[in-house]
Amino acid sequence: MTDLAASEVCVRRGGRSILDRITLHASSGEFIAVIGANGAGKSTLLSVLAGLLKPDTGGVALDGVSLNDLTSVALARRRAYLPQNPRCEWPISVERLVALGLTPTLPALGGLPKAFDALISAAMQSCDLLEHRNQPVTTLSGGELARAMLARALVGNPDVLIVDEPIAGLDPKHALDTARRLRALANDGKLVIAAIHDLTLAARHSTRILALANGHVQGDGPTTTTLTPELIRSAFDVDACVSGLGSSAFVDYA
Repeated sequence: MTDLAASEVCVRRGGRSILDRITLHASSGEFIAVIGANGAGKSTLLSVLAGLLKPDTGGVALDGVSLNDLTSVALARRRAYLPQNPRCEWPISVERLVALGLTPTLPALGGLPKAFDALISAAMQSCDLLEHRNQPVTTLSGGELARAMLARALVGNPDVLIVDEPIAGLDPKHALDTARRLRALANDGKLVIAAIHDLTLAARHSTRILALANGHVQGDGPTTTTLTPELIRSAFDVDACVSGLGSSAFVDYA
């Protein structure tokens, strides 16, 4: 069982509270969709939960151990993080990019062990990338690069996967495939936390909704009972209708 706990997390920038006293407890098997308008604090929260940004006050612990007390290698072996709009400036192959996700477990010297070939191929297959195996990353489309970066995050089989807008820029097929993949990982016992703007995909595939507005938690709970028209209005200032449950759920805007 994996537990990630944030306690009274505050982040301030330029005299403004980006996150204000955020408390969260998340466990294995959850797919938490973090929703909210632009500027709500989603990306900042994910960075804090991933151990990449130290909050001004409060803290985050993984299985009871503060992230501040974990080495970067120890944390990388347990947690994978995929930022919003990831980039790669080097013309390495897709295969080599995906292999970078294994860096925390690679030997200090020598090339890539053959034992990792199956892991790399499986990650590329799960993200529909096998035909691009030898293609330079710099020649990929935006959506293809997003899938390659997701494969890099998945290849190390992390206990915790934190992803910021993994569906942005993807065509409908691959957006749906990605949402299903994230839910499947949660079903397999991983903890998945993802910022998602597509509320219909969040409604259909996440197990839990965490809604932010102006750095505060507006709602937190099971998707089926938490994602309501009232919450959407509070978080986004729009009218919406939420119909259906599970794979048939749909969010329509007035």
